Amino acid sequence: MKCNKCTDTKCYQGKDCFNMAENVMDSLTDEDIRIMKTAAYIEGKGYMKLCRIEEVIKFAEMMNYRKIGIAFCIGLKNEAKTIHKILENKFDVVSVCCKICGIDKKELSFQQIDDGRYEATCNPVGQAMLLNRCNTDLNITVGLCIGHDILFNRHSDAPVTALIVKDRPLGHNPAAAIYSNYHLKRLLTPKFDVKI
Repeated sequence: MKCNKCTDTKCYQGKDCFNMAENVMDSLTDEDIRIMKTAAYIEGKGYMKLCRIEEVIKFAEMMNYRKIGIAFCIGLKNEAKTIHKILENKFDVVSVCCKICGIDKKELSFQQIDDGRYEATCNPVGQAMLLNRCNTDLNITVGLCIGHDILFNRHSDAPVTALIVKDRPLGHNPAAAIYSNYHLKRLLTPKFDVKI
């Protein structure tokens, strides 16, 4: 299965290459259909008009979500403040920082950035637990680290969408790597190895 190599994308005109449309349709819950219908409406009416944060607002309004949670990285605290300020005009907004509980990385034998100081570990499970306690209708992630975002999504009771994906070298725009000849040349090298 390598859809990215397809040259005709006939699925866009209704072709079922994998003969599974019926199984997919049978597995959809009413909530799945409601989310997909709302997403389709926003795509259809807001295409090339709405930025991502406007799409999130419209989606939440159409889904009748009232309480929105923001799970953010401490390094994007200012961005989280701005997002909170924008959203609180229409919703009840709660937010939780990644360093909640102040759990020592050394206690868990985690890699530190600087061995000479105290470092609290990121706590995506704790973030999800706190937002679950708040009974959020929708949670937004703002710059959670790779892996931490996965754990947060897994433990969140509410649906989750990413507003900002962490990418420090590229200004939190991971797609820039595939538009930059410098990064792309390096990434496409057959023996490319991630070194840290």
